[in-house]
Amino acid sequence: MKRSHFPVWFLLACLFLLLSCKDNADHPKDDAIRCYTYDQFCMGVDLSYVNQLEDFGAVYKDSGKVNDPYRIFRNHGANLVRLRLWHNPSWVRQQVYKSDTVPLYSGLNDVKKSIRRAKNLGFAICLDFHYSDIWADPTRQTPPAAWAAIRDFAVLKDSFYTYTYSTLHNLAAEGLLPEMVQLGNEINCGLFYTDIEQGFPSVNCCEGKWVQLGELLNEAIRAVRKVSSEEGRQIQIGLHIADPKNVQWWFEQITSNGKVTDFDIIGISYYPLWHTTVSFDNLGVVIRNLKNTFGKKIMIFETAYPWTTEYADNYANAFGNQSPLPGFPFTATGQYNFMVSLCQKVINGGGSGVIYWEPAWITSRMKDLWGTGSIWENATMFDFEGNTLPSINYLNASYKGL
Repeated sequence: MKRSHFPVWFLLACLFLLLSCKDNADHPKDDAIRCYTYDQFCMGVDLSYVNQLEDFGAVYKDSGKVNDPYRIFRNHGANLVRLRLWHNPSWVRQQVYKSDTVPLYSGLNDVKKSIRRAKNLGFAICLDFHYSDIWADPTRQTPPAAWAAIRDFAVLKDSFYTYTYSTLHNLAAEGLLPEMVQLGNEINCGLFYTDIEQGFPSVNCCEGKWVQLGELLNEAIRAVRKVSSEEGRQIQIGLHIADPKNVQWWFEQITSNGKVTDFDIIGISYYPLWHTTVSFDNLGVVIRNLKNTFGKKIMIFETAYPWTTEYADNYANAFGNQSPLPGFPFTATGQYNFMVSLCQKVINGGGSGVIYWEPAWITSRMKDLWGTGSIWENATMFDFEGNTLPSINYLNASYKGL
């Protein structure tokens, strides 16, 4: 059994939350409200966009009163904040805002600001290494521009190790070491296989390069374990795959052919309106089978569900054209019931947590490469005026088995 090494301030913050968490008249379902510790069950929220959102006009309210969104989620029971890290997102300045004064959102300094905000409120941290200057997902795994000229796989491995180690060492020096790291984001086909120059050592496991992918991941794992040893702090390591249908196959390959075994968490993106091969009813069984097969913690690293099909801006939403799951209409109550059901299925399957992706991405003057506003405002935990929805209380609902 592994022990968690949390600083005194973190334990005191958790104690404060447990003592102060109380019932909410707007809670749609449960009478008894509890706040769970990170070790009991990870009630996570990805707040990567919050700094940018606030810089461009987003305002958050709870019970009609303006409040810090981090504090709002903490007060309602969230215990972990997930944050993405891009290597050098210069495109934010050059292509989106065309200004040298805008922060490099999701770059290291921005992430430090976010970690500090979260740790000051007692959150655990999941740091999501994208190993890219931009979004990484199953369709895009582009190496950082700083690595574009690499042609030797040994140099790539060294860069991978050095970047992972130096980032965590830098964070540790400022008291910002995360409790959890992801080594890549939705790496279904591996790393570094899109927009690469001729001769770059692609690591596309969908083309059979499991050995190379394994060597890279093991370098990053070695870096994490070294920092953990130097700091005397446990850092859990997660590997992240999108869509439950891909998980069994992927981890069979990476553990056998890739020889990657020294990790702690199997992380899954599960958006049920997109990922339909594994039925929602069968999700708990899938999680139980994965846990029994690989002996690792199982977590949902990303999920979301809409509370309306309406729009708050002119930026087309990601959700709304799909049909709702049976029993879970696109309403705040439907969103709440879906999240409670999802968390309970994960618990029943022996899973260790659920992280909601960007529950604070409300509309604002924020820009990205594709538009202004939000494609997610109908899947957040806030209404179009920035007030918390009652569905936020899934974070502190009473769950059987906890």
